[in-house]
Amino acid sequence: MIEPNYLAELTAYTNAKIAKVVLNGGAYTIEQFDLKQVAANLLTMEYRVPAGAVTDITRIELMSANGQLISANNVYVPITTETILKHTVKVLEV
Repeated sequence: MIEPNYLAELTAYTNAKIAKVVLNGGAYTIEQFDLKQVAANLLTMEYRVPAGAVTDITRIELMSANGQLISANNVYVPITTETILKHTVKVLEV
């Protein structure tokens, strides 16, 4: 079993690594977060996608400052107005 304190440490490290969100393979990049916080082993991020930035979101990539891919998810989110997305990352032992 991995100790909860170590999982929290890994979560804080992941939080520090994530610098931007890239949508649809580079169609739109977000570098400003409304919320980015760690609680135990849960990282929560909130960010805005302005109306007109993209018509829909089909892929969300979390990237480091130097462009290293950290996480990628295929999704489908239509964007008709400014949209606030809440993204969570849970660090778990598997």
